[in-house]
Amino acid sequence: MKSRLKVTALIVKMWHNRKQSVNVKIKPLEEVMAKLTIADLQKIKEKHKATLTLKEGTYRAKVTVHMGTCGISAGARKIMTTLMDELAAAHIQDVAVTTTGCAGLCSHEPMITVQTMEHPPVKYVNLTEEKLKEIVTEHIQNGQIVEKYALAVGSETTY
Repeated sequence: MKSRLKVTALIVKMWHNRKQSVNVKIKPLEEVMAKLTIADLQKIKEKHKATLTLKEGTYRAKVTVHMGTCGISAGARKIMTTLMDELAAAHIQDVAVTTTGCAGLCSHEPMITVQTMEHPPVKYVNLTEEKLKEIVTEHIQNGQIVEKYALAVGSETTY
């Protein structure tokens, strides 16, 4: 009991002295972060654009599984596992599989985005394992969009 009183007394003492123990100098943003020029921003944009686009000859398609907390709770992990299993079973090795966070369409989860060379991305929603298997066969293998599961074709872009 005495040790608890000592700890409590120490906490109270620290609480009362908190203003004295905090000596933080906040620097102006200009000192901490360098100013970016338009040229700097253009270089950053090109670097990220290059990493996000499909590279000809490397992959013919990219599948993005949306795995924000909403997607995971709706079954995105099972969708990811099924996707990997289906690609392996079909011996498909020229498809990049990536993940991303929430797309802002939580009520339509789980979802994936399929992007193939020279075609706009397609967002498939409300997926099940059976729907995904059909998408792998029809869209990824045969190049035909499965319209009954597609929410949108195309995407917003800033470049």
